[in-house]
Formats: sequence, structure tokens, C-alpha cells
Amino acid sequence: MSKPVLEVAGLGKCFFSYLRERYRFMAWMGLHRRAPAEHWALRDVSFRLEPGETVGVIGENAAGKSTLLKLITGTLRPTRGHIRVNGRISAILELGMGFNPEFTGRRNARHAAALLGLSRRELDGALPEICAFSELDAYFDQPVRTYSSGMQMRLAFAVATAARPDILIVDEALSVGDAYFQHKCMQRIRSFRDAGTALLFVSHAQDAVRMLCTRGLLLQAGELIMDADTASVIDYYRAAMVKKCEMNAPGESGSQIKGMARDRPGRRSKTVLSRDAVQSLDVELIHPGAHILSGDDVTIRIRASFSKNYPDPHVGIGLRNRLGVVIYEANTYTLGCASRPVRADEVLVATFTFRCDLYPDTYELMLGVADTAYGRDAFQRSLFFDQSYLVFEVLAGPETGWSGLCNIRARASMV
Repeated sequence: MSKPVLEVAGLGKCFFSYLRERYRFMAWMGLHRRAPAEHWALRDVSFRLEPGETVGVIGENAAGKSTLLKLITGTLRPTRGHIRVNGRISAILELGMGFNPEFTGRRNARHAAALLGLSRRELDGALPEICAFSELDAYFDQPVRTYSSGMQMRLAFAVATAARPDILIVDEALSVGDAYFQHKCMQRIRSFRDAGTALLFVSHAQDAVRMLCTRGLLLQAGELIMDADTASVIDYYRAAMVKKCEMNAPGESGSQIKGMARDRPGRRSKTVLSRDAVQSLDVELIHPGAHILSGDDVTIRIRASFSKNYPDPHVGIGLRNRLGVVIYEANTYTLGCASRPVRADEVLVATFTFRCDLYPDTYELMLGVADTAYGRDAFQRSLFFDQSYLVFEVLAGPETGWSGLCNIRARASMV
């Protein structure tokens, strides 16, 4: 068994707040005995990172993500616990962090690369590669204060990946770059991963985390509340965000996020946000043959019964592939369906019909029920939300002479 490149055990970080700044200096000298106010940014976080493993760290703002990465890189010192790093670590945390704005990009690159442990000979060989990868051209010899945030990200990423590290840490920095350079960065990250570099990746772009990472860590209020495969962690996080964003009506029972057994390998739990308001759901996939073929006309019919009266109920569906990439999402409100009030024990039927121009593969049906729309895809109450209600398979049809995610029905001609 390979040795982990990173071990974090019982990690905690506390920040102290004093009424007066002089009290802080007095405390350092042992003269101030009044206990300061404490804020624990992290509490008892433990995990391991194996060579070549890609782990996404997700959570709300102030969940402790950036604090965790700063502790791992040594920018902060832990209050409790320990961190063991086995190998070279490289990080892109805050844009421009460590750069002197008055120095040129070239000079900043030399200083930053030296701090990563590169020798003078390695530095001389790396600088042309850093300049070429960042594509800063003449700006490479201009002061960093003249750079845009995207240019700073280009320089920071090029320096951090000038030599392949054992651990690469990226904290949201890629989100400020243009689409072309983001793709370029992702290609380099994948090549490092294939060569054995471990990745800790913090991003609010959930599709990027799904496609890049095989494992997820979910932080909440400084605590590690979930460590599982990426899809399960993101499903749980999305359901929690739906629960938090909804506007609870007076007297409405709160939503519950339930974990239920999943009949699909590789997914340990099924995350469902549910109220007692939806008594039952019945879903039919209607198609012409025994199997769904690419190009078939498919109807999804959903019957929902309620335990309470609701003035403006709506039903939504989504389709995503095995990587969790959402291919389509819509609901009866965004599609312009007129709603009607429902009474307790009444059944509401919603029907979605479409041409299944999907590539042969397995897909997940996402399903949601909500009440009272007040904007595009925005509702006062989320009554039910399941990101993998069922899994279905699409087989090759007579027109499957293409590849990709979906058939755009291109026409071709030659002369």
C-alpha cells in the first residue's frame, strides 16, 4: 500500500478576539488574564490524501475551506491536531499572494519558484516555460501592479506548476481566468494527476469538481460532515442549499434531508430533500418499445399527491449523465404551464414529452416538487427534491451515427 502524501488528524484552528489590541500584547507576555473571545474556524478535521487522488473541498462561505488549505500549506499554524506532508507541495491560494506588485512578473516568478524549492539551475530552465505557459508575453517583464486578476492567475498557476509537485492545492483561483486558459489549466492538472500528483481542489463550480475529482470533503461551520465519493457529497450539499434558500411558510414543517440506500454501485447513499407535504410520487417512463432507444419519443408522467393545500404547485425534472453533468433541467413554471391549486389528498399530474436524442449510456432522472413560483426557477417552498430519483438506460437507435452527449441533428453536404 502506498504511503499517503498528506495526513490530517484532529486539526483545529481557533482565532482569538480581544477587546483592546493592547490586551493581545499583554496576553503574549502573560500579563492579561481575561480570556479572549474564541472563534473556531476548524474543529477536529481528519482525512488522508493518497498519491494521484483528486479531492474536491466544498462548502458555504466561512465553512473553513480556505483556512484548511492555509494550514496545510503552512501559512497558518494549527491550534490543535497535526498535519503530515510527504513530498513537495504547491498551492494557488489567494490571487497575488506573495507577489510584490512593484516587481515584474519575471522577478516575482523567480522568487515564488525559489520558495517552492527549485534550485538556481532549475529556475533558469523553468522561467521560459513559465513565460510560455502563462502567455503573458511582453507583460512578463512589466510590474505585476499592471496585471488584471486573470493575468495574475496565469502567472500564479504557471509558477505553481513549473515543476510537478506531489500535492497541488487550488483555491477558487481558476474561476477568474478566461475559458481558454481554464481549459489549459485543467489539461495540466489532469496530466499531473495521471503522473501521481494529488489534488486538493476548492471550487463553487460543482460540475468542475464532479468531472475532476473522485472524492469530496464537505465542510460546514468548520467541521468535516461528509467524506465520500464526489457525486454523493455534491448531492447532499445541493439538497442542503435548496433547504436553506427556501422561504418557509408559517406553520410549515421544516424540510428534512434523508439518506436512503442506493441500488447503484459506487454511490453509498441517496440524498433526498423531502417534506411530509408530498404523500406519494409515481413516475412513469413511457416509450414505444421494450427499451429506450436514442431518437425515441419519450414521455415522463409524474403523479404527486399532497397532504396539505397548496396554491401554486409545480413539478420539475432534470437529466444528467453518469458523471453527474446536468444535460437538461426545467419545470412546469419555466415551460409556461398554468398551475392550479391542489387540496389535501388530491393528485396532480405533470407530463413532460421530448425526443430522447441522448447518446447510448445510463442517465439519472432528477425530480422536484415546489410551491409558489416568484421568478425563473425560484419558489417559496421546496416540497421534494431528489437528484437521482431513478436511473434509466438509453440504447443505440437506427440514427446513432454520432458521438458525444446529445444529437444536435447536424446536416452535412459535400460538393
